[in-house]
Amino acid sequence: MDQRWEDAVFLHWRIPPSAASARLPPGVRPDVVDGSAWVGLVGFRMHRLRLGAAVPLPRLGTFPEINVRLYSREEDGTRGVVFLSLDAPWLAVVLGARAAGLPYVWSRCRARVTDAPEPDYGYDVRRRRGGAASSFAVRPDRAALARDDLSLELTARFGLHSRFAGRTVHVPVSHEPWPLHPATTTHLEDGLLAAAGLDVDGPPESALFSPGVRTRIGRPRTLRAS
Repeated sequence: MDQRWEDAVFLHWRIPPSAASARLPPGVRPDVVDGSAWVGLVGFRMHRLRLGAAVPLPRLGTFPEINVRLYSREEDGTRGVVFLSLDAPWLAVVLGARAAGLPYVWSRCRARVTDAPEPDYGYDVRRRRGGAASSFAVRPDRAALARDDLSLELTARFGLHSRFAGRTVHVPVSHEPWPLHPATTTHLEDGLLAAAGLDVDGPPESALFSPGVRTRIGRPRTLRAS
């Protein structure tokens, strides 16, 4: 698959490795970064989704997506993302992704940008079943770049780990490094982390914004250990 991820907002909190390990598929362990496991609340606009490089999905190919994610590592050091949930507004996308083993949820989702010289970028989501909701926004400092090790390690993830047909798989993801800007959280009302069974306190330790990257998703590989 070929797609763009635009206006990405990354919010991250520290959690104990034990809280992450209970939610990871067999064959991977929590990826400890700066002494902690991490949970991320991430929103972006999926844009120009294509099957391969040539088959566009015109209406279904552009939509906001909000995900809750953990970070994983295989025994050989391969790193990835484990999604606890992915909220999207198109039922066809949700059903197709769930058939591939990804925990997509059919939700009302909205991306928003304030009309200001230094705009806020944010996302609103409410699930059609259960009512779990989230609303968050950040104001990026576009004059600065986030090049510290923590920001890079939390965002430079070139694959995901998931379960499919009873096996743990790794799906490679290819993109250039995120152009990252430090950001200030201007609004946060979140219920998605609690819905995923994770308890965090206070504002996120890391808040980042990126205008986006072009991404290619490859064929899955089954983990031997699983």
